[in-house]
Amino acid sequence: MQKAGDVVFGGLFKFKSLSGFPDLSFTSKPEEPTCTGLDFLGFRRAQTMAFAIDEINRNSKLLPNVTLGYSLYDNCVKLAVAFRAGLALLSGQEKWFTLGDTCPGNPPVLGIVGDATSTNSIAISSIFGLYRVPMVSYFATCSCLSDRQRFPSFFRTIPSDDFQVRAMIQILKRFGWTWVGLLVSDDDYGLHVTRSFQADLVQSGAGCLAYREVLPRGNNPNELRRIVNVMKKSTARVVIVFAYESHMIKVMKEVVRQNVTGLQWMASEAWSTYAPLQTPDLMPYLGGTLGIAIRRGEIPGLRDFLLITHPNSSRGNNISVLSTVFQVKHFWEYTFECRFAPPPAGWVDVGGALCTGQEDLEKVETVYLDVSNLRPEYNVYKAVYALAYALHDLLQCVPGRGPFSGNSCANFQQLEPWQLLYYLERVNFTTSFGDQVSFDKNGDAIPIYDVMNWLWLPDGGTKVQAVGLVKESASGEELTLDKDKIFWNFESKQPPRSVCSESCLPGTRKARKKGQPVCCFDCITCSEGKISNETDSMECTSCPEDFWSNPQRNKCAPKRTDFLSYHEPLGICLTTASLLGTFICAIVLGIFIHHRSTPMVRANNSELSFLLLLSLKLCFLCSLLFIGRPQLWTCQLRHAAFGISFVLCVSCILVKTMVVLAVFKSSKPGGGATLKWFGAVQQRGTVLVLTSIQAAICTAWLVSSSPTPRKNTKYHNDIIFYECVVGSTVGFAVLLGYIGLLAVLSFLLAFLARNLPDNFNEAKLITFSMLIFCAVWVAFVPAYVNSPGKYADAVEVFAILASSFGLLVALFGPKCYIIILRPERNTKKALMGRGTAKT
Repeated sequence: MQKAGDVVFGGLFKFKSLSGFPDLSFTSKPEEPTCTGLDFLGFRRAQTMAFAIDEINRNSKLLPNVTLGYSLYDNCVKLAVAFRAGLALLSGQEKWFTLGDTCPGNPPVLGIVGDATSTNSIAISSIFGLYRVPMVSYFATCSCLSDRQRFPSFFRTIPSDDFQVRAMIQILKRFGWTWVGLLVSDDDYGLHVTRSFQADLVQSGAGCLAYREVLPRGNNPNELRRIVNVMKKSTARVVIVFAYESHMIKVMKEVVRQNVTGLQWMASEAWSTYAPLQTPDLMPYLGGTLGIAIRRGEIPGLRDFLLITHPNSSRGNNISVLSTVFQVKHFWEYTFECRFAPPPAGWVDVGGALCTGQEDLEKVETVYLDVSNLRPEYNVYKAVYALAYALHDLLQCVPGRGPFSGNSCANFQQLEPWQLLYYLERVNFTTSFGDQVSFDKNGDAIPIYDVMNWLWLPDGGTKVQAVGLVKESASGEELTLDKDKIFWNFESKQPPRSVCSESCLPGTRKARKKGQPVCCFDCITCSEGKISNETDSMECTSCPEDFWSNPQRNKCAPKRTDFLSYHEPLGICLTTASLLGTFICAIVLGIFIHHRSTPMVRANNSELSFLLLLSLKLCFLCSLLFIGRPQLWTCQLRHAAFGISFVLCVSCILVKTMVVLAVFKSSKPGGGATLKWFGAVQQRGTVLVLTSIQAAICTAWLVSSSPTPRKNTKYHNDIIFYECVVGSTVGFAVLLGYIGLLAVLSFLLAFLARNLPDNFNEAKLITFSMLIFCAVWVAFVPAYVNSPGKYADAVEVFAILASSFGLLVALFGPKCYIIILRPERNTKKALMGRGTAKT
């Protein structure tokens, strides 16, 4: 198809279907390839380019005073034919024809629209790129064509496969389909889309391929049978197909034969709106198909243009040649033929009408005249306008301000394709439909796709409707879906589940199955102390220091705290015992004060007895410092108070023992001098000195390595034991050792004086009390070392209380008994009577 003009644009379209291609024997001149029939869709796209150029020529604002022409060639669905046509447009070596009265020869082609397939575009653009001839494709999607080094003059108004792949992945993510099958065509389109899809699928973490099959080019029933059998046996419920219509026809023939249902098909833009697949016979298999389609557009006036079109280039009211029926011999092969008689029996009209040659085609709806769903045609329309706007910008150049060497502009009489290429890279306009058209640095247009869904209507009819949109945004691919409009071809009327392994719930993590894709995994429960609070977590995260995992392993809960509390039974018992001991000490002290003038009290050194009772009261009270949550001050005070209180107590006992021995020695001849060393002042001084030594030990310990509170989890990971660390073990050992030293010394002195002649032998009571004291603290050491957490504090409190009660009962029990219950024995005579009798 040609039309003369001041500037001519070329085009490559599919006018005919290849009927035969000669074999090359290299022994004779090869025959020309045979192309027969008429492809109505390819012809409509070519007519769209003719309409666009005609519309531009009628536009007084775009390219005024310039008439555009066109030279359109048939690619015959064969690379060899398309390549030859491209060379003809580039070199002008085709047959000559007359363009006007004075200008014979081929027109200068500044740029071309085409080709439709990626394979053809790769081959042709490789040559056109050498001469910088702009080529704008309306249907070639291979991402390889975005390589500006290889294809410097290639542009396209359809998104590349890279965006198509990302759009598909967005749909997979939206419905959670992580286990999918992939069918691709055996050509450049299929090869590059497979690489891109696999890489993006893994990189985005959207899912895995259950299988990847390459569809054969020719008729290979065994291979198709094997591929469909793989689909049938696979657990993947979603099948993505990047292939052309002819491949899908062959696949669906085998799918029907094997009755493979229950699959969710996802269609690439190559067949997502392909009408011959949308039949009631195939809806049980293809119903609910989701696909992405080229952006639909509206081209006002195109239908009227198609109605007046005559293949013989004449225009007018004679349109009988278009009383053409799109007929199908059977579903798998179709052709577009001019017929004026009713179709033979067994033929089906897919175009929507059976023509007899007498109809008014303006009132007959055929596929050729259906302009309600213009997609590739809209891309053709935008491609023509892109070239036109680039040429318009070129002609608007102001001399001296041009972009070429010396700030020059292009000469309209000698236009060069590379000059148009410069402006085409910078073209930016908006179509009447409202879409912006511009090209990025790779020659790709702003990517946008419609999301399509195949409906199976209740009356048995079919419909393909748009249910969403996916487009490029600043943050990536933006998918918009109207889920309420989507038809699902399943009993549940819900999206299918297509996963290799079910999602791991919170509290578990994914563990890959060896030798299988990452989408196939086992769910492993998180170990103690770790959680996962998201579905399909790859790792379990450790809880913070003071937290622990709950039984479900999906949340970190604060660890239970444990210490010797006032609120637990053990703490309550120890607190009660401590207060009871303090109360008894107070009672005994009150008794001694009330009876301080009696011989019993006076004979037992009342001052030391009062001091001893006071120190025992402090011993009982210091045990309270070991109960409750440890704080820094309680940790520092508890051992100091304990050490000083007990040293004070034992010091009083030691001095009392020494006084008893001194009194006994003074009663012997020559022993009077001994008693003067144990007067009241010496007794107080001795107690003060002995206690001061312990105070010094405690001070040195607190200054050098003070006890501090600590959180201990070594006993149980989920429990925090609050305890006091003694700081310096040496300091603690010296403190206990000093108490032990005084106790042993008191015990030895009391033991030596156990048989002193007296009615009431104080030494025996001291001996017995020291025996209890030493026994308690000897047992305390191993019990303390082997007791965990709060039980170590409980052992120490028990030792304090036991030893305190032992001293209190042993030393003051018999005295209180005599004072209260046997007052007749609380006389000097009674006290001395036993001694006199013994003497």
